[in-house]
This record gives sequence, C-alpha cells and structure tokens, in this order.
Amino acid sequence: MTIPMGANFEAPSEPAADPTTVLTADDKGLSQGRLIFKRFLQHKPALVSIVLFVLIVGFAISATGVFGIPGWWQWNYTSLLPIQDGGKPTLTLWPFALGDHPFGQNNVGKDYFAMVMRGLVNSAYIMFIIGGIATFIGVVVGAIAGYYRGWVDSVLMRLTDIVIVIPIIVVGAVVGSAVGGLGPLVLAIFLGFFAWTGIARLVRAEFLSLREREFVEAARVAGASDLRIIFKHILPNAMGVVIVAATLLIAAAIILETSLSFLGYGVRSPEVSLGLLISQNEAAFQTRPWLFWWPAAFIVILSLLVNFVGDGLRDAFDPRQKRIRFSKVKDLPDDAVVENGTTADVPEGVVMTTRGEAVNDGVSSEEPDGPTSAGEIRR
Repeated sequence: MTIPMGANFEAPSEPAADPTTVLTADDKGLSQGRLIFKRFLQHKPALVSIVLFVLIVGFAISATGVFGIPGWWQWNYTSLLPIQDGGKPTLTLWPFALGDHPFGQNNVGKDYFAMVMRGLVNSAYIMFIIGGIATFIGVVVGAIAGYYRGWVDSVLMRLTDIVIVIPIIVVGAVVGSAVGGLGPLVLAIFLGFFAWTGIARLVRAEFLSLREREFVEAARVAGASDLRIIFKHILPNAMGVVIVAATLLIAAAIILETSLSFLGYGVRSPEVSLGLLISQNEAAFQTRPWLFWWPAAFIVILSLLVNFVGDGLRDAFDPRQKRIRFSKVKDLPDDAVVENGTTADVPEGVVMTTRGEAVNDGVSSEEPDGPTSAGEIRR
C-alpha cells in the first residue's frame, strides 16, 4: 500500500541495501559534520573509490619519485633504452612478474611504465589544481553575487555568462598554446581561471535561498559584518553543494587536460601526461595497442573513481535523494526517524496515524492532514 507523509511511504519492492537516510537513536546525538561523515562511510562504492584512488596515485608517485627524491622504479621516463622483443610488455599475471618493461617500450625505446606513471602523476595534480582554483573563484563570485544581489549580482553574472558562452575547449586551446610549454603546473593554474562558472551559479542559487533564513537575520541584528555573515554563517550551510560540485569538476578536469593534450595544446614533451601519451601513440593503435590502452585505461579509472566519490558526497550531504526499503516490519530500526523529503518503502501492514507515526496495526488508518517535517517509524 502507498502511504504519503513528509517522507513518502510506499509498498516495498525489494529489501534495503543501505538505509543511510534513517536516523536512529545513536545518530540523533551526532553533529552535522559527523553525521555526514558517517553517511559517507556507509556509501561503499565511494569509500572503495577513494581508497583505490589514493593507492593508484600513491603507487605512481612512489614509482617515479617526488620533489627530487628518486622512485623505486629502475628507469626514468626520459631514458632511451635498447628496444627488447619489439617493445612488447613484459608484465605477466601468473606467475606475477613485472620484468624489465612491464608496459612495454615506445618506438624510441623509452620505458612505457615510467612514462605512464609520470603521466598519471601529472594528470592527477593538474586536475586537483584546476578543481581547487576553480572552486575558490566560483565560491567567491557566487557568494558575493547571491548575497548582495542587485547591480553586483547583475555584473558578476554577466561576467559569468561571457565566460560560459565561450567553449572551454576553445579557451583551453588558446591557453594551452600560450603556456603549455611552460609545464603542467602553469597550464593547470591558467585553466583553473576559466572553469569556475558552474560552481559560481550553484553557490549563487544557494546564497539567494539562505540569505533569507532566520539565522542570517539574527547575525545582522547582532551586528555581524557582511564578510562574516557570508563566510562564517551562510557558506558553511552551502558547503554540501560546494564539495559535491568541486568533486565533479575535478573529474571533468582530467578529461579537459586529456582533450587538450590529445589535440596538442596541453602538456608538451619532454613532460608527459596521459592525454599526451594517447596522442603520441594514436597511430600505433593497430600494431602496438598497449601504447594506447594503458594511458586510456588509467584515464577511465581515475574519472570513474572521482565520480563515485562525488556520488557518495552528494548522498552524504543530501540524504533525501536516497530511497530506503524495508521488506519486513522487524527490519524497521528502533527509534528510527525518516528525514523530510526521504522516500521510504515499508512493508504491508505498516500504517500511519494522524500524528505521522507508522505503526504495525494490520489495519489501515487515516492519512495525516498535511505533510510532516519528519515521521517516526515504529515497530
């Protein structure tokens, strides 16, 4: 049966896998930050993704070295070596062995494992720098536009529109052709100044809503300055949107860098990136496919992992997007509360009283007069 309330109740179709939006007695005493962290830990794909991402990037850094400290791999990504066995990969899975050139060699004899690890490190820190700079600019622009409104909002949003109408790949091509030869760091910094528009619009929308709340009026009455209200009172309440948008922007940044490097406007030789490796070995796809597939595989893996982390953060900050299901009355947690806006599927026989309580009466009761902010589920 279908029972509407502030949290919509419907007959179950399958058992619950992850009831993250149900608050139990233990959850009620947690702060908002700890509750979000707990929800994120319950999101298994996101948790596995962030662990895998750290392991993959950490492995690449340890292999190539960092800050002048040499890595554990024997070859450098710039070393020219005699080509062995036509440059074929020496990696074997059973028995497991890396060999001298696990990913093979390119057409001039460079060790492809060292090149892919170096490209992975460069692509990883490029996407984080782009995401960090774009997030900072987007938050500042969106916060000021949403808080002050009026002519300030109009000017900032028209500036945002000007940047939006120019395709980012065109902007990246111009920037890349100008500064791509200066190294991945400079390229990432310049690209970050053109990738902030999406976050700015999201933050502006959040500020337009939050600035009318009672706690903002209370801060104004207490004499708080505009900067304090923006960054101390309103921004923390919009951090969910900011973090999720920043995570998805980071995932898009690696695709942007890959596209620019593939077109020849991104990272330049002798430095390498995953996109540049694909571009350099595009012609070898038929004869030596491993030169194409290794960097392509890592691009897909990094993008998927960051997107899974973004999905987990979105669900943690906004649990109302989750649907929870209970197949039996005994599955309902004690002292559970379904948050406002959540959709919960409960068993047949669970009905709702006029107080918004769901109880196992075995009979149907009247629906409440109006939606409630939260409904208690009881056994």
